[in-house]
Amino acid sequence: MNVRTVTDNDQVAWDAFVLKADGCTAYHQFKWKTIIEKSFGHEGHYLATVDEDGEWQGVLPLIHMKSSLFGNFLVSVPFVNYGGLLCLNAVAGEALLVAAEKVRRECGADHVELRHLRNGFDGLPTRQHKVTMILELAGTVDEQWQAFNAKLRNQIRKPEKFGLVPEIGHVELLDGFYDVFARNMRDLGTPVYAKKFFYTVLDELADSSHIIAVRHEGRIIAAGIALWFGDTIEIPWASSIADFKNFCPNNMLYWEAIKLAIGNGFNKFDFGRSTPHEGTYNFKKQWGAEPVQLYWQYLLPKGETLPELNPKNPKFELAIKVWQKLPVGLTRLIGPPIVRNIP
Repeated sequence: MNVRTVTDNDQVAWDAFVLKADGCTAYHQFKWKTIIEKSFGHEGHYLATVDEDGEWQGVLPLIHMKSSLFGNFLVSVPFVNYGGLLCLNAVAGEALLVAAEKVRRECGADHVELRHLRNGFDGLPTRQHKVTMILELAGTVDEQWQAFNAKLRNQIRKPEKFGLVPEIGHVELLDGFYDVFARNMRDLGTPVYAKKFFYTVLDELADSSHIIAVRHEGRIIAAGIALWFGDTIEIPWASSIADFKNFCPNNMLYWEAIKLAIGNGFNKFDFGRSTPHEGTYNFKKQWGAEPVQLYWQYLLPKGETLPELNPKNPKFELAIKVWQKLPVGLTRLIGPPIVRNIP
């Protein structure tokens, strides 16, 4: 079993393998290497195992991130929900892990993080602090509507009573999306991605992406980016302006996305990751979405403990409180150089 570093010339072969591999996600596509390198400048180390007959047996996308503030590590895949190993057999998986450990040492990285969906790899240190919320879609929009309880149906109708209007488009809605997203990230105390990142996502995935927006008197007050792959649509980035919370714009946004998914024959709607019973978990649960366990697994030097790069780490509490008080315009300037190093 040979492990080799994949180049841009291997994109077609890489994606062909991903499409037939069990557990593949949108973020295993080779275009995400391009998106991350263009948007953030991080180097991708994409590895593949090939047998003696030249047949691909496994792949592992890795992105190297290094900064004085947040550390030196490799992630599969940063900035998104999923990644990790895809392999046809255990031998290919072991070979990729050995190769990843070699890359870690060569980069001087502290650890490798593998964001596995559903199935972890035996024997690796694992964190199971997150789930993703998946809704199995009904065959028709009417059947899906009838599956909701009365409270949710009322919350979906409510935005119309306040004159909210949904809109589905693409890059022409990016400015409005970003205005809402940047404000929401400031309110959460989180540095915001550069608009360039979202433009690159929409550009590279032009045939599998939309922006879904909700307007009030012409102004976008809620918006999300929808991506699709295989039998699933997801909204990895969505925000709304807190001032309009009582209008329930998020309910209109997600209902439009669900109708879009059903109308185009998708079987699943992915609401994205959550901490069980916290934050957005209950909002997603009310739609009928069920939790699917995520396995974030690590390659670590002997004796090292699992990394703690997360907002609940006490050392970040003060920084979050300060960030929430900054002008949105300032956070749009200084946020991107910071968040490019937070996976």
